[in-house]
Amino acid sequence: MIVSAAWAGQRYAVLGLARSGMATVRALAKAGAYVVAWDSDPAARKAAAEVNGVIVHDIATLNLEGAAGLVVSPGVPLNTHPLVVRARAAGVPVIGDIELFAQARAELPPHKVVGITGTNGKSTTTALVHHILKTAGVPTLMGGNIGLPILGQEPLPEGGVYVLELSSYQIDLTQTLDCDVAVLLNITPDHLDRYDGFGAYAASKQRLFEIQSRDHHAVIAEDDTEADNVVYRLQHDLNRYENVHYFHRGNIKDQSAWPALQGPHNASNAAAAITACAHLGVDNEAVAEGLRTFTGLPHRMERVATRDGVTFVDDSKATNPESTAPALGAFERVHWIVGGKRKGDDLDACAPYFDRVVAAYTIGEAGPLFRDLLAPRVPAVTHSGDLATAVAQAAAAAQPGETVLLSPACASFDQFRDYEDRGAAFRAAVEAL
Repeated sequence: MIVSAAWAGQRYAVLGLARSGMATVRALAKAGAYVVAWDSDPAARKAAAEVNGVIVHDIATLNLEGAAGLVVSPGVPLNTHPLVVRARAAGVPVIGDIELFAQARAELPPHKVVGITGTNGKSTTTALVHHILKTAGVPTLMGGNIGLPILGQEPLPEGGVYVLELSSYQIDLTQTLDCDVAVLLNITPDHLDRYDGFGAYAASKQRLFEIQSRDHHAVIAEDDTEADNVVYRLQHDLNRYENVHYFHRGNIKDQSAWPALQGPHNASNAAAAITACAHLGVDNEAVAEGLRTFTGLPHRMERVATRDGVTFVDDSKATNPESTAPALGAFERVHWIVGGKRKGDDLDACAPYFDRVVAAYTIGEAGPLFRDLLAPRVPAVTHSGDLATAVAQAAAAAQPGETVLLSPACASFDQFRDYEDRGAAFRAAVEAL
């Protein structure tokens, strides 16, 4: 467990007791902090109450004056939650577990941190950098928005590298994370219900680089317009020209040796990982071996079965059209399962690959809208309604050599607990055929 002596005797309020929240509670309590915790889930409150030194109390009625921090889950909307407003009015920092990790760094054995952000590709790139480092024999941990909560893991020995996937929500809750290597993959419209327009969302991503030391490395996509605008703002507004490095997926000429890294989006992910690892001092041979042996992530272009020559691919992690587009582009003839809780009213980002779609099967809240959008643009569209029906209909229609692809371009919360639950349901439906 990662802790800091600086937390001892300080007062903290923790809102949200899922995995990262519980790890935060345990780390603060172990360090000797005074912790008050709350969650709407009675089971989560019960688990927190079993931690020595933790008081479970509705924070909505708590006096926050003098607290060292209000530690909130990334899922708490900072723009609307009344407790956040109260904390800020009282001068109490509103932070997350990544900021606590940043505060603890000075007491850890000498190490480096890689922070990876972007609208799409974060999980794959984070896992890929982590895998390449392991291949090279470098002690490494993966955390943030992926894997185990970073505070709940054991500190690395000297020379280790922490690889963190960082959403905009997590960056919003972080003030002092000085990444040795910070990576920006892309910025496209997303989570606009949490921000005052696209510019504010992009500014959230940019902050990861604004809080870097100038002698640390920024690795930024050259082929993404808004990412390139971040470079412009860093250079012209902050006069930061040194140690800003571009990567470009066009530099990846051959992906044939990387079975889990197919498609143009994975060319970009690989280019980012290669550049980041170069600035961590990883040799080319280890990078090449890591790319070759990487197995990919569950629910991200994951091949779950091949039946009668038809391949079934789970891309449930694709929760917006921009992340679905490259999945469509990775296959020649696609039976596309699309829909869920939509984040917008169009599928324009996917349009360059509509010629790959043999048929579309729409599901969930967005199903009727997407059916109407796609009907004049792809050969066949069926409003299936639910995932199991869509899988059965697509499997019945698909021919050998074709792909049944779940790449919803939507969030999952209309019909599923999360994208993982949706992906598991897809696998179960395929296995039930």
